[in-house]
Amino acid sequence: MGLMLERLDAKLTRWIARQPMFFVATAPSDGGRVNLSPKGHDTLRVLDESTVAYLDLTGSGVETIAHIRENGRITVMLCAFWGPPLIVRLSGTGEVAVVGEPAFEEQRVLFPDLPGSRAVVTVHLDRVQTSCGYAVPRMELVDERDTLLTWAERKGDDGLERYRAKKNAESVDGVPGLLG
Repeated sequence: MGLMLERLDAKLTRWIARQPMFFVATAPSDGGRVNLSPKGHDTLRVLDESTVAYLDLTGSGVETIAHIRENGRITVMLCAFWGPPLIVRLSGTGEVAVVGEPAFEEQRVLFPDLPGSRAVVTVHLDRVQTSCGYAVPRMELVDERDTLLTWAERKGDDGLERYRAKKNAESVDGVPGLLG
């Protein structure tokens, strides 16, 4: 059944690399809303046995960035939708590097060049937990949706900057998100 590990091993690292989607969960310190976001587009990387990172794309909210900047807590979850059942939860402390910061530019090369990229979120793991996944349905990946990427391309760099200033300045609970 489930295991509690201190770090990722080679088998889990290979399994993570094959997953087409993952989920990110964060919450503000004051008991506000828990945020759970699905992610795709080949944006998750295992950096080493105790660190993962993902490329964050511009969206209608900024919950994950706001919560990480406030308290650092984050969990990344992956599920096997085909093959043997498995759920993996990667918990730890996150840090955010946004577009324009040197850390973003250094880490950006690890990911595909996707329009709308706004940050790299790095997670320093303090717990790796597996569970059975017996209740997760088997599903088939048909294709990635290109809607978000097409939207970002149409906006262009200036339009994305204006959008982020308007829609990504703070979380729904008023926690500061992207500055400026």
